[in-house]
Amino acid sequence: MRSTIEAGILHADLDAFYASVEQRDRPELRGRPMAVGGGVILAASYEARRRGVRGPMNIRAARALCPELIVVPPRMDAYTQASRRVFEIFDDTTPLVEPISIDEAFLDVSGLGRLVGAPKLVAARLRARVLAEVGLAISVGVARTKFLAKVASGVCKPDGLLVVEPDGELEFLHPLPVGRLWGVGPKTEEKLGRSGITTVGQVAELDEVRLVAMLGAGAGRQMHALAHNRDPRRVMTGKRRSSIGSQRALGQRRHGFAELEAILLELVDHVSRRLRDGNRVGRTVMLRFRFGDFTRDTRSHSVPEATGSTAAFLNASHGLLVARRDEIERRGLTLLGFTIANVSPADAVQQSLEFDGRSAVDLDGAVDAVRNRYGSDSIGRATLLGRSNGIHVPLLPDPGASRP
Repeated sequence: MRSTIEAGILHADLDAFYASVEQRDRPELRGRPMAVGGGVILAASYEARRRGVRGPMNIRAARALCPELIVVPPRMDAYTQASRRVFEIFDDTTPLVEPISIDEAFLDVSGLGRLVGAPKLVAARLRARVLAEVGLAISVGVARTKFLAKVASGVCKPDGLLVVEPDGELEFLHPLPVGRLWGVGPKTEEKLGRSGITTVGQVAELDEVRLVAMLGAGAGRQMHALAHNRDPRRVMTGKRRSSIGSQRALGQRRHGFAELEAILLELVDHVSRRLRDGNRVGRTVMLRFRFGDFTRDTRSHSVPEATGSTAAFLNASHGLLVARRDEIERRGLTLLGFTIANVSPADAVQQSLEFDGRSAVDLDGAVDAVRNRYGSDSIGRATLLGRSNGIHVPLLPDPGASRP
């Protein structure tokens, strides 16, 4: 049965974003296998991807697959600037823009028909503007639901445009590999494969009860709904993050525990400052680990009351790090991530640590004021003197924050 709702949601996704910015700015890299990275690959060009190079692969493994691979250091300021220019085009296209990351967003253009044209025309003009004004290729999927629009943009990459009309949704979706469903990672895909389930259509044929028995209540129900393209979510604008984080790729070199403690301090300092910039507080800290064998793990801890204190976050997260010390020293660590979750507006009285009669939040605010006036490098912690700041993946500005 044909839906009366048009395919008016766009998922716009910049192609190989970091690598594409480098190829845009350095003509000698165009058409050649290249990647952005340090100890590990952060992003690979499509020429490198065709040779099997992927993030977060370490550089040595990447060069084993592609000996002629060119690796350039990241320029996060350049990527942030390019992202802002692209989002200006998004905002000029429609007021209904939902950012997902610095290189992708959902746009609702269903109400622009009389003023601008059909969604396909809007998408084509958006792609042309991004290429002409920013110099980057962007792939756009157009569909009736957010889920299917994202699937479409992935299918038409690189540098493509694909419209999935309402009367052809399941014909498009069901032949695709099951890995196209949100929430299906390698382990879930392998588990389904052992039962002979390799396509979305085969998932759709299963009873929801069986999927729940196989995958658990949440995953099973979501997968059953998406396999039938049931996704009622609309494009949300002005939605503030419920969490904020940062991570450091560490490469394959073994790191002493004191070095990891310093990296954690730098991550906590960076993230907690962004939280305070948005006049927000958080209650839960999370550490993400990627070990030397590339397995991953996450640990979390909630503080008694929501706060914006760097000291409180550091105390909680350091305990999580210490608890994994033996495992880290045995297996090695290739990535460390820190996130503040359960974020809310800073409209409640905070209970914080005190130093010489001043709260930790007061001290943080004084440090932030100096940084805002004289630059982010004007004041820092003695523990981090002489250390590289590492690579911070740029984030979109949080709506309502005082600065990006």
